Amino acid sequence: MNIALIGYGKMGKTIEQIALNRGHQIVSIIDIDNRKDFYSENFKKADVAIEFTTPATAYDNYLQCFEANVPVVSGTTGWLNHLEEIKKKCTEEGKTFFYASNFSIGVNIFFAVNKYLAGLMNNFPDYDVKMTETHHIHKLDAPSGTAITLAEGIIEQIDRKNNWKLGRVDQPAEFPIHAIREGEVPGIHEIVYESEVDYISIKHDAKSRAGFALGAVVAAEFTAGKTGFLGMEDLFKF
Repeated sequence: MNIALIGYGKMGKTIEQIALNRGHQIVSIIDIDNRKDFYSENFKKADVAIEFTTPATAYDNYLQCFEANVPVVSGTTGWLNHLEEIKKKCTEEGKTFFYASNFSIGVNIFFAVNKYLAGLMNNFPDYDVKMTETHHIHKLDAPSGTAITLAEGIIEQIDRKNNWKLGRVDQPAEFPIHAIREGEVPGIHEIVYESEVDYISIKHDAKSRAGFALGAVVAAEFTAGKTGFLGMEDLFKF
């Protein structure tokens, strides 16, 4: 499979190595200093583009891929104000887009565990819920896209909670997400339920970027040749 990489930081380089190890070819690498290559013949040869950049550049990158008729797999977070526009292009213009707030297989299992636990805790109002997420100092958005996905899963299952908030909360129906940025931490997410008598917690702690990168390449393999708006639920059938 021919793969284009958009974003060539630490994640992009890890994706490159995993893709090559799985027998794929990297036909184009686009970073901040060579955006003109979106119009190159090499980029147009790609069966799929894997995009990990920044919230400020992601949406424009998607449009460039669509213009070249190259399917997109993206793990960039913080751009979801444009989500409906992307979905519309997939349904009305036949474009292909695979999005996940986190491509790690372990994290996606964690998403499912989170929803299940939240469903149980819906019946126990003595427990309040909070979340802490920790990432490296280079991460630009807070809370993380993974934390938001986890929060949405909690809100979906717990009737007494209807919103999350970064930092301290003001209303009983809200629950807090605390975001920490330190060192080179790949990603830690912990959800805690607390009552007057005990704590219940679940936690995912990534050892490296390799799990995210492998998931992105597997998603690219799945996406090539398909159309529409896709996600991890399509890949794993959770």
